[in-house]
Amino acid sequence: MENLLRNKALSGWLLATPLTLVLAFFLVLPIILIVVVSFWQATEFSIIPAFTWENYEFLFGSPVTYKVFLNTFKYAAITWAMTLLIGFTVAYFLAFHVRTQTWQIALFLLCTIPFWTSNIIRMISWIPFLGRNGIANSALLSWGVIDEPLEWLLFSDFAVVLAFVHLYTLFMVVPIFNTMMRIDRSLIEAARDAGANGAQILWNVIIPLTKPGMMIGTIFVVALVMGDFITVRFMSGSQSANVGRLISNDIALLNYPSAAATAVVLLLTVLLTIGILLRFVDIRKEL
Repeated sequence: MENLLRNKALSGWLLATPLTLVLAFFLVLPIILIVVVSFWQATEFSIIPAFTWENYEFLFGSPVTYKVFLNTFKYAAITWAMTLLIGFTVAYFLAFHVRTQTWQIALFLLCTIPFWTSNIIRMISWIPFLGRNGIANSALLSWGVIDEPLEWLLFSDFAVVLAFVHLYTLFMVVPIFNTMMRIDRSLIEAARDAGANGAQILWNVIIPLTKPGMMIGTIFVVALVMGDFITVRFMSGSQSANVGRLISNDIALLNYPSAAATAVVLLLTVLLTIGILLRFVDIRKEL
């Protein structure tokens, strides 16, 4: 019996070894290299592999860093709230108001149509729509709603958040919909038999049971928004910045140690944020 258990444990380790090696080479090793490079020195003409704290001292000593991180959190928070509202509504409609599985699958696939093109194309498609002479302003002017074109529709925080919501809402819909489909419908019937109305069932039954899916979607959206820089660059007209823009600018200047230091701080910030979120919900129920 003991030999059998030992053989099963050995078989498990052997099965996990290939994937472990892949993750170690393509995930762990690059992160280690980024951390190492973040402690190197950089001049205008070369990178010196000598240990120094100057990259982190400059990063934390600059008021721009705190402003940019605050801007990053602002984008992440607003995008999270919007995607959660839209994602929960769409998932709720698909799970509880669409009766047949065929229509559920069809409508769910309809939500994925925008993902058939690249993120950049979907993001840039908003520019002719939101521009000063774009479709939105032209329609509002023709309807008499406004007297002159709205300047804040494009190259603004509004445009950035709108693009983020468009790009990442599906990452909230999928886990919430998956969680809702696992809810035992007898619980809803029991709550209805006990006299609960629709709002009470939603608040006391559906939302608590959907929290794991909501948390998984939150992790996806927050991590993606905090690491995205191209959307902020294009949709703000380079008038706004997030942490990704700082890293991109350092790389463009060939200042790799500074970029690595910023990337390390961003990674720790995202991990800390995810760690705090995981304290509220046990997502292992969904894994």
